[in-house]
Amino acid sequence: MINPNQYSLTPAERRSIEQQLAQVGPDPSLEQLWSLMDQAWERCGCDNRAPDPDQLALFYQDPVWLLNGMFIEQHDVSMGHRHAITAAVAALAPQRVMDFGGGFGTLARLLATALPQAGVAICEPYPPRHGIESCRPFANIRFVPELKSQSVDVLVSTDVLEHVPDPLPLLAAMVDTVRPGGHLLIANCFFPVIACHLPCTFHLRYSFDACCQALGLEVLGPCVGSHATVYRRTKALEPDWPRLRAIERRSQHLFPWREWRSRHITPWRQRLLRAVTDPLHYPRKLLSVVGTNP
Repeated sequence: MINPNQYSLTPAERRSIEQQLAQVGPDPSLEQLWSLMDQAWERCGCDNRAPDPDQLALFYQDPVWLLNGMFIEQHDVSMGHRHAITAAVAALAPQRVMDFGGGFGTLARLLATALPQAGVAICEPYPPRHGIESCRPFANIRFVPELKSQSVDVLVSTDVLEHVPDPLPLLAAMVDTVRPGGHLLIANCFFPVIACHLPCTFHLRYSFDACCQALGLEVLGPCVGSHATVYRRTKALEPDWPRLRAIERRSQHLFPWREWRSRHITPWRQRLLRAVTDPLHYPRKLLSVVGTNP
């Protein structure tokens, strides 16, 4: 249940949130939230095939993002991801942590509570007033205007790069922010679930780890309980841009084939593997279906 009165909002922000909730009710589903975000995208005149920087800036300052932050804080799955990421970061015992793109402050507050002796920085191009106010009671949280080379032990970024027209330079800057030996926990959604996920990034769902490895990261695997992947910066490398752009071009070229394969080949491969490793699975399934028919 979303209650705007629990948040630090301007009168204009409150009116906008109330108008949006009037469309979907005080307890919207994720799909309803996405619909409201798509409406804001259209209001701002954005085009995800040819994104305009000024229109994008207008969109990412729209009050729908405040509603998105409110939704996350009452959505069990979203909060489950953030608690899992917090636990994984806390296990690394860092002294300096950055939440990149986390302007609403939810994850930063969890991190600051779990790591009271650590400094938690939030780097956010459009920090909302509520985000700043909600973090004010935490002495170990600060907002920073930009990324700084080798300034943190751990960087966390959740669902940011799919919004960026050219994500590789930003990824390289994120990597450079972490000291060698430090870690990054990055969650991406390179899928067309909402209009602000840019199609030019979708090919990275198959090649993102290769780009990370080219930037000196070791892929450690998924962050259990979340949609993030854990990486370790093994060494400080200057980005080899000809190599990175070659990986990108190859990824873009192969994307249609990889999409076709994932839809038409991979499911049958998985079924075959299941049949080999568990020969009785499909007979049992058939018997259960036959047994339910009169």
